[in-house]
Amino acid sequence: MKAEIITIGTELLLGQIVDTNSQWIAERLAEMGIDLYYKTTVGDNVGRLKEVLEQSVERADLVITTGGLGPTQDDITREVVAEALNRDLIKNEAALEEIKSYFSETGRQMTENNITQSFLPKGSQIISNDNGTAPGFLIDSEEIILASVPGVPLEMKAMISDFIIPYLQEEHKLDKEVIQSRVIKTCGIGESSLEDKIDDILREQTNPTIAPLASQGEVKIRLTAKANSEEQAQQLIAAKEEELKKRIGDYIYGYDDDTLEGVVANLLWEQELTVATAESCTGGLIGDRLTKVPGSSRYFERGVISYSNQAKMDLLGVTAETLEEYGAVSAETAQEMACGIRDRAGVDIGLATTGIAGPGGGTEEKPVGLVYLALATDDGVEVHKKIFKGHRRRVKYLTSQIILNLLRKSLF
Repeated sequence: MKAEIITIGTELLLGQIVDTNSQWIAERLAEMGIDLYYKTTVGDNVGRLKEVLEQSVERADLVITTGGLGPTQDDITREVVAEALNRDLIKNEAALEEIKSYFSETGRQMTENNITQSFLPKGSQIISNDNGTAPGFLIDSEEIILASVPGVPLEMKAMISDFIIPYLQEEHKLDKEVIQSRVIKTCGIGESSLEDKIDDILREQTNPTIAPLASQGEVKIRLTAKANSEEQAQQLIAAKEEELKKRIGDYIYGYDDDTLEGVVANLLWEQELTVATAESCTGGLIGDRLTKVPGSSRYFERGVISYSNQAKMDLLGVTAETLEEYGAVSAETAQEMACGIRDRAGVDIGLATTGIAGPGGGTEEKPVGLVYLALATDDGVEVHKKIFKGHRRRVKYLTSQIILNLLRKSLF
């Protein structure tokens, strides 16, 4: 069964409301083994909605729409679905009674325009709404299975869980297939380099499918398998995951909902190690990320934001000679910052960053985006030089991402 989702509402196109409905519906479809091919958002416009509906009906077996079932003039879903499917729009007495009951039970006054919500395309099955005034409806014909539900997430979820999913399972005897996904998260390698390392695996993929997904400071690999059971799907994913780990295991930091700071926190906990940070260009971002994890006081001792040269000298012991000879943005200064915070905090690991986040302050010798990162441990100090491109926030975030990844790797 091929499915499509249509979310309806100009407020979605304007960005005034974030579409979380599509994500939730897509997850439910995957659980039933239904392939979702398209997700479309369209405004409250009769012509454009009709065009989208006609396209969807031509290429899908199942269409689910959300939104546009209210009592106001811009709620056009009922009217346009009827027109697109060449059906009359008629008053559904059962729907009207449910609307009246809702107002009666909640002690509210029903207005004339609420009656319009009881007009449904001919042949529709009503989907009761226990959480609002707008009934949904389902049309099941040789041409299409189409279900329309309100856009309010609470109402939408109840209708799909309580009516649409059971209906599809009972009436259409869906194959007992499931779609399962697992996301592998990597850091320290770009999308093109990662793809080059697994190029043959990508070209030969069948089931599960493999999709690299680039995001800020990391690359994710989504494995998606389709099978007769969750267990079989997970077995397919696990086999492919092992194959990928042989190629890119050094770059993998976690899976699914893992965060880099969360993974680092667990490693610090397990090894009973403590850390402190000395930050210049990142302005406390590393400390913020490390302390996002509940219980971070077990491993995070302190953080120093040493923005000025004087702060670097007073709080971290960076020498005036180092600053004068090499400058604040230098490998030498980063090294002294990391050692200084480690010694003064009495911790196992000292982290330090210094750089030029921009947009100004760069020179030909030291451009905007130049950053030095240092990690001090019992084994010594390692310093890394990076040049990042992009706006100030991006430079700061990528710096925090890289140094947290360096910390992760040092804990293995």
